[in-house]
Amino acid sequence: MSFKAAWFRDRLRKKVRQGFQGYPVATVSYYGPDDQTASKVAVGILLIEGGEVAFLERWYSQGGDIRLDPDVNEAIVHFIQQHGVRSVISPDRIIGCPHEEGTDYPDGEKCPTCGFWATRDRYTGEIIQ
Repeated sequence: MSFKAAWFRDRLRKKVRQGFQGYPVATVSYYGPDDQTASKVAVGILLIEGGEVAFLERWYSQGGDIRLDPDVNEAIVHFIQQHGVRSVISPDRIIGCPHEEGTDYPDGEKCPTCGFWATRDRYTGEIIQ
């Protein structure tokens, strides 16, 4: 991993470790075809408690793990700075399939592309019946 990639990744992790520092809050969520490789990251910004997402940006990777992409990590850090974010929340794992229900496949159905998530809880990764 390049110095640039590590610097932006570490800067983002530091903001997450600081915990809640007030609003605006950014949520950084990673998605992938399985629980090992992230191919999408979505960053939403909430301006007030209980409010709707005011700003949303998504980045995609066709090749490797997006968490290791220096340009994407830099873009995330700049997006967060641009909106004056004080707190960053991010799960420590991939939380589901990168495809969107209702957009990429019909509501209420399982993603036809990502079989890994068909039998798993997207937040815990545990197999469900």
